[in-house]
Amino acid sequence: LGDLALGKDDSFRLIDRVGLGDFFWKQMEQTFGYHAETPSMSDFAITLFKSCYQSAVGGDAILSPEALVFFRRWKNNRNAEDAFAKLSAEYGEALGVAQDLAVRDFRTLIEIDYFEEVDRAIIRALVHEVSNQTVAQGEVLNWVRQRRQSHWYASYRDLYEAIGFAAEFQQAMAEVTLGMTSLTEGVQRYAKTWFRIDQLYRKFIWRMQSSGQATLMRELFEQVENHYVNNYLLPLNDAWQKHVDATETWSAAPVHAQRSFYREHVGEFRRRDQKICVIISDALRYEVAEELLSRIRSLDRYEAGIEPMLGSLPSYTQLGMASLLPNQDLQIANNESGAVLVNGRTSQGLEYRRKILATGREGDRSAAVKSDELMGMDKNEARALVRDHDVVYIYHNLIDAIGDKKASEDRVFEAAEDTIEEIIKIVKKFTGANANNLIVTSDHGFIYQHRPIEESDFSSAPIEGDTILYRDRRFILGYGLKGNRGLRHFTPEQAGLEGSVELLIPKSINRLRRQGSGSKFVHGGASLQEVVVPVVKINKKRQSDMSAVEVEIIGSSNQ
Repeated sequence: LGDLALGKDDSFRLIDRVGLGDFFWKQMEQTFGYHAETPSMSDFAITLFKSCYQSAVGGDAILSPEALVFFRRWKNNRNAEDAFAKLSAEYGEALGVAQDLAVRDFRTLIEIDYFEEVDRAIIRALVHEVSNQTVAQGEVLNWVRQRRQSHWYASYRDLYEAIGFAAEFQQAMAEVTLGMTSLTEGVQRYAKTWFRIDQLYRKFIWRMQSSGQATLMRELFEQVENHYVNNYLLPLNDAWQKHVDATETWSAAPVHAQRSFYREHVGEFRRRDQKICVIISDALRYEVAEELLSRIRSLDRYEAGIEPMLGSLPSYTQLGMASLLPNQDLQIANNESGAVLVNGRTSQGLEYRRKILATGREGDRSAAVKSDELMGMDKNEARALVRDHDVVYIYHNLIDAIGDKKASEDRVFEAAEDTIEEIIKIVKKFTGANANNLIVTSDHGFIYQHRPIEESDFSSAPIEGDTILYRDRRFILGYGLKGNRGLRHFTPEQAGLEGSVELLIPKSINRLRRQGSGSKFVHGGASLQEVVVPVVKINKKRQSDMSAVEVEIIGSSNQ
């Protein structure tokens, strides 16, 4: 069969040359039930494919059961992978498999992987069924799991995974209730359950993009996108906005405010004289951090937990980063830069952040390093960084760097996947340098909608004020600003800040128009996705939490 796939017949000619041709075909008949007036390897091969396929779809087998056993062993043999794929493609076309599949229920095909066209037929059917919500989520996930045994799964993994995430998303949407009675309840419910819908949406979009089959997935994408925006993102933040409008102060106690991070979370370890390493990843929103948490917990000797903070308003990088430093006086600069002052000094740039970090707990030795610099250190340099400092801040930037550019905002979910991988490497780098306690957090979250933003998602509210200092897609800074039906006004006192700069935040998920900037990925506003900031605490244990278990082998008809 390997020769046949290569268009050669060296092995069979040798059999014939030594006078074993007739014996060979008698053995083929006795063993596999193959008989023909003029037998040949090509005829045997196409008969083998036809017989096994017919048997699998409920027809009569042409060859013996031993032929099916042989066929499956050959199909699953890594050394025969290329030969099987080539002959399968050739005979699938010759046997009209595509036409036959068109009239079959995909449920009868789940355990068949003899032709690549079977996977295509199953995927097309699942896209249609899941789009129309005519199949149960549990069934879909079971079918996706079964298809992982398919010979062609690697080629279609992204499509199968996207379908699975879409089914989970639909189930989560069917079960969700979006009401809340306060800012506190809104944050707590988001951190407990609602985040999962954002997470499933992200995973679906990422897998769909990775598949490169946007046309095939269009029907399912339209269904998921419409559901996500119209039945979750907008109504959730409309309900949340009522409490944002009603509050006098930006607070959700007992949830900690972001500006108390150093005192509450870093201080928790320093009060016990324990070293602490803090990884700050720009725009690591809560649902991405929750997936990171699961990944960390799956590693040997790591334990971890997550809790929310209420992010500072506006939810933009300069203020979020400043809020994570030790601060007594936190204010937005009285100019057009959008810069943030901590205790009277600018917090922009790594060097200034180092100086502010050094003003924390008296006697603490602190350091601030970019993630690329840390990952470039050898083992001795990394150990010295941990050994010689009590508090280490690491700054990582991938999600925001990709999402905040109009040309690349479509790739923000790919950046989220890469961010999880990079943070795990940073965590391992630290623990390899003898760090036991780590915190992963962020400056802010974000909103992302994959479809181009509709006109109704842009705020039409007039912007009124004595002085406009700074304008972004989700907030405005200035003096004498006036709120209205479309914009929520905050004084610095109401926002929990010092200084005199006021702010306007578009309500719910509305954007402000800004020349030359993207509009799918935004932050700076007060939506739950932007202001629920994760705090992931990680501890490296001394002893392994993995152990040997008994294994039971469960047979499958697809093996």
